Formats: sequence, structure tokens, C-alpha cells
Amino acid sequence: MITPGLLTNILFITDNTFIRIISYLIFLFLLLLKNMRRQSLKLCFLLLLISSFLNVTSQDKGITRDDKIRIREAINLSPAGNKLWDNFHSVPFVILLITDSSEYLMNHPNPSTDFVLSGTDEVLRTKVFFRKKVFNPHFLATFPAVNGVPTIVVGTPANTNKASTEWIITLLHEHFHQYQMTFPKYHENVNSLDLSGGDQTGMWMLNYPFPYDSIPVMEQYNQLTKALALALNAPQKNFPLQLKNYITERRKFKALLSPADYRYLTFQLWQEGIARYTEYKFLELLQDKLLSKEVARIKDHTTFKDGKLKLYKNEMNNILTMKLDEGKRICFYSLGFGEGLLLDRINKNWRKNYLGDIFFMEKYLQ
Repeated sequence: MITPGLLTNILFITDNTFIRIISYLIFLFLLLLKNMRRQSLKLCFLLLLISSFLNVTSQDKGITRDDKIRIREAINLSPAGNKLWDNFHSVPFVILLITDSSEYLMNHPNPSTDFVLSGTDEVLRTKVFFRKKVFNPHFLATFPAVNGVPTIVVGTPANTNKASTEWIITLLHEHFHQYQMTFPKYHENVNSLDLSGGDQTGMWMLNYPFPYDSIPVMEQYNQLTKALALALNAPQKNFPLQLKNYITERRKFKALLSPADYRYLTFQLWQEGIARYTEYKFLELLQDKLLSKEVARIKDHTTFKDGKLKLYKNEMNNILTMKLDEGKRICFYSLGFGEGLLLDRINKNWRKNYLGDIFFMEKYLQ
């Protein structure tokens, strides 16, 4: 039997805002009902309670079915990554989906105590936990967000301004970051770069003071990217010469940087650039594959082949036209993407050394 005492205990025990509000409303209803004698007053108050309930439930609709379908599609496609990276399938696909009011955690081995079990979702086929919103709903990143486990922290397609297929492939991009971070010596090697300046939050990866606006650095960056584009587009007979030119321009660029600045550059090439490359390679692997019927029913979907062409065009445009002082670290993401494709032309087995010679891309070029 529901009593005011039971509801009081629920109010103090639960961290779920929705449950607290409903419990509070019922608590008030029971107290007032006890003192009401006229049936009409009781009926009016009951209608008010139902109206309040409907208002609260409309504010938090949970994970939409379309978002569940998109997430399931990314998880189902992830084993294709084994063709690119050894044991890619073994990495937990942990996702924290941020809606406008709540966060939903899935595939996590050990959620923190602020999460409440929602149940096992029939579409996602996994347990889903939830809590009130903590992170920005426009977030799109991977870091140890929950109990030290690398977690994809992502807003909905609407809040991240991505259509369905692009959002699905972006989840695979972020899953590759989980692959990087689960490498046993990853954090040790990141610390050995000695770039944080005492920052313990990881924000140095975004805010490192690289000399983006140095005129000599900007001018040589332009020469470097031109050489990269020429090498990528060169016919096979001219490729050795264009590759040699690119390596020469790369050495010139390195010579303009301090050792710390170069470590930051090559870290971004390795981490973010190869994540962009992996996103492209997924699209390449999937270009002849059809989306699942459920994803195909979502109006904004596009084919994997179209996604591949769009991504390549965008990245090559960044390589050729994005100014270093404007794009800043984003320039390195596209540069790393290009180096990944360049490495494919040199040695298709280079990826087997990716987690061996960590962070320093030039070792793969040799």
C-alpha cells in the first residue's frame, strides 16, 4: 500500500528527478485527500495530479526509437573494424547518450552510483542506466567519463548537427578512440609526452599553445599540405618522387618547431588524424553494404558510398585550403587523415605497428 511514509522514504533515497517529482505529487495528494470531504474537491485534485504527471513525462521522453536504431547500427557494424585494426571487436562499446534533460549509459561494466538502472532495452539488447544531465548535450568526445572507463559521450543527432548515417559513422570514429585508450600503455605514453603543463583534466589536448600564428610555421605548413596533396594524387610512376618531396617538406616543418611543439603535432596526427582516417576506411569497407531496413526508414539517411565521397572531399579541401592560424589543431586532424592514406600506398601492413610505435607517425613512413 502506498502511504505518505513510504513516499517520504522514496524522496530521500532516489536521485532520479522524475521519480522524486511524481512521489512528491502523490504525497501531497494523499495528505490533502485525507482532509477533503467533498468528492468534487477530490476529483479536481486528482485531475490536477494527472495533468502534472503528463507534463513531467513530456519533458523527458527517454531515448527515441530512432536513436536506439542508430546506436544499434553502429554497434552491429563495428566488427568490420577487425579488417582494419587487430582485435577491434574486443573493445567495449560504452556510450553515454545525452538528451536535453537526461543521460543514458549503455554497455558499461561498472556504472557509478549516480546512475539508476532503467532496464534491459529490447532494441539495444543491453542494460541502460540513466541520470540527470551532467554534460553539454552538444558533446561529441571520448574520455574516461564514468568510473575511469573510456566512454563515448555524445549528444543526439539533432544536437550534434549530424544526419543519421554520419552520426552512426561518427560513433565508429569515437569507438576507435576507445580502441586507442584501451591500449595498456596509452596513458603512460601520453604522460611521457610531457605536454600537460600540470593540467590533470586533459584539456591541454585542445588548448596546447602551438605556434599556429607563426608566419614561418604557417608558410611551411602550406608547402607541407601542397606536397601531401600531390603525393596522394600522384600516379604510381610519379609516386616515389612525390613521396620524397613530402618527406622533405615534413622535415622542414619539424625543424621550425620546438621538441614539445613537434610532440604535440605528431600526437594529434596519431590520435585524431588516424581516427578520421579510420572513419573513412569504415565507409570504404561498407560502401557496397546496405543500411539496415530500420535505418533506411529514417528520412535523413544517406548511403555509405555517398558518405565516403563526402568525407574524402571535405578532408582534401581542408588539407588544401584550411589556414593553420584559423583551423588550428583541426588542420592536424586532416593532415593525419592524409598521412594515413599515404601510408596505405607505401605499406598496407603499416597498421600492425600502430600500437607499437605509438604517437610518432614518421616511424611508419620509414
